[in-house]
Amino acid sequence: MPRRPRVFLPGQPVHVIQRGNNRGQIFFGPNDAKRYLDWLQEAAIEHGLAVHAYVLMTNHIHLLVSPETAHALPRAMRHVNWRYSRYVNGTQSRTGSLWEGRYRASLIEADDYYFACSRYIELNPVRAGLAKTPNAYRWSSYKANAEGKADALISPHQLYIDLAATPGARAEAYRSLFEGALSETALGAIRNAVNGGWPLGPDSFRALVSRHAGQAITARKRGRPAA
Repeated sequence: MPRRPRVFLPGQPVHVIQRGNNRGQIFFGPNDAKRYLDWLQEAAIEHGLAVHAYVLMTNHIHLLVSPETAHALPRAMRHVNWRYSRYVNGTQSRTGSLWEGRYRASLIEADDYYFACSRYIELNPVRAGLAKTPNAYRWSSYKANAEGKADALISPHQLYIDLAATPGARAEAYRSLFEGALSETALGAIRNAVNGGWPLGPDSFRALVSRHAGQAITARKRGRPAA
């Protein structure tokens, strides 16, 4: 069966997940994580990709990005994945694919799901039991978005900028979003969308993406969402 076409709309946020092959380890120490982020920043600049949120887990990564063009995300991911794979294969004396196939991606209807998706990403270490609070985890965008810490990789989305008039007030407003937990409904919707490659948003948004794809892109009925 041919692959369903991927559609990336200029300026439209995308939730990306990339897992290690067989869900195996992809980061083996702090130097690995730093190199990945440095190369992701290079790829983002070169190919026109704004990175709004990220988290690096032991065996997978999450990104929330906005591409400037329809080709920005595929080219940036190809750039960083190829370079990082070569690096890990060299440092770990391994061969073969580092990644579990191609990355998964879900277009996000920003007004409805941008902040839910950003929180989902930055809370991933807490849900996984790797940190008690999001600011206790080193390899995520939480400190940039919620505490105003400098992070050259992060490009604030307009919705983030609209939270308040000053950087400090924006960080405080963003931080307040974490006072309440994400609902199980929101968690399930985000997981199903990114794992299945479906657009995340209302019917009108899914219809818009389907028109650009030239075919219906609608999630099939699923069982319990994957963790």
